[in-house]
Amino acid sequence: MLLRVASSLALACIALTANTAVRAEPRAVIELFTSQGCSSCPAADKLLGELAKDRNLIALTMAVDYWDYLGWKDTLAISGHSNRQRAYAKMRGDREVYTPQVVINGAVHALGSDKAAIDKAIEKTKQNPAALALPVSMAVGGDKLTVNIAGKDGAVPQAEVWLCPVSKAVQVMIGRGENKDRTITYTNVVKRWVKLGDWNGKAETFNVALKDVQGDDADSVVVLVQSGAASAPKMMLGAAQVALK
Repeated sequence: MLLRVASSLALACIALTANTAVRAEPRAVIELFTSQGCSSCPAADKLLGELAKDRNLIALTMAVDYWDYLGWKDTLAISGHSNRQRAYAKMRGDREVYTPQVVINGAVHALGSDKAAIDKAIEKTKQNPAALALPVSMAVGGDKLTVNIAGKDGAVPQAEVWLCPVSKAVQVMIGRGENKDRTITYTNVVKRWVKLGDWNGKAETFNVALKDVQGDDADSVVVLVQSGAASAPKMMLGAAQVALK
């Protein structure tokens, strides 16, 4: 009997290694807009690392470039992140853009170093029944990544499906500017954005070649289903994250 149990466990391990799958309905997607040139950001960067340990949260670093003029060019920044942060502020109507700022589930912002405010923002967004209620699953098998998004009956908001290759931990030694001589570890750094398509309520499946998402030192991938558009982002409808290595 012990031999049979051991054999069954071995076969299960082999199956998991060959085809890693994840299905998620996370509690929140937390986007931290931060900069290596911002003296008040390291505390938020550290907190994001702690939040990322919670499997019910998808915590992402969105490095911005608008503080580069202070004397240090952020080595992880993407100009599109600055545009995304401004688009969020425009959609909320408050036009508040600052670092460190977190945006929770695409809807509510808070100070990135204030855990109590972040927790409060999460609860506020969950009052919307559409927030992260859409099942999203991902499976890594062979040389491809498969993304499955559930369908939903009735009226649904227009939404876009985005894939983000992510580096789980990036350590940076900052040579100039407000954080000169500090070494900071950035968590779940978004390296780029790839639009997979649109979601209009119908179940969708997307297949992506692993070679197309494993560059830029990416060791995991996040999929976001977000209402609105890239230029006008709204509520996060669904999300999932899976390891590539």
